[in-house]
Amino acid sequence: MYNYKYPRPALTVDALVFVKETSTFSVLLIQRGIEPFKGKWALPGGFVNMDELLETACKRELEEETGLQVEQMIQFKTFDAIDRDPRHRTISVVFSTQLSEKVNVSGGDDAAHAKWFSISDLPEMAFDHREILEEFFSSRS
Repeated sequence: MYNYKYPRPALTVDALVFVKETSTFSVLLIQRGIEPFKGKWALPGGFVNMDELLETACKRELEEETGLQVEQMIQFKTFDAIDRDPRHRTISVVFSTQLSEKVNVSGGDDAAHAKWFSISDLPEMAFDHREILEEFFSSRS
């Protein structure tokens, strides 16, 4: 294992899973079961393992936290605001996938709950996830 002179940021992935409905979109969120932001809602996601590709990590986190398996995700954007995570410097790569309909989901791993929300009626959210959703859906409305 290498020992680096300079600190390095943590790398995470977030899954933006959505369904297009008649006049709006619904998005899949998890309620955080741990700090930081315990009880707040967020995109499913988490830290990338040392032996994982980014998309693989995103699909793993999605399945662990919601029970949902998807075959493919599309990389949307990297979010790197310096203070986006109160624990430490964290950079997140967001992936998206569109489903044809809402499917049953349940919270797992460190997610207390998983639930579909209309983007016009989002709950109180963790990290910068509201901004991520606003940016993603602003080009699709």
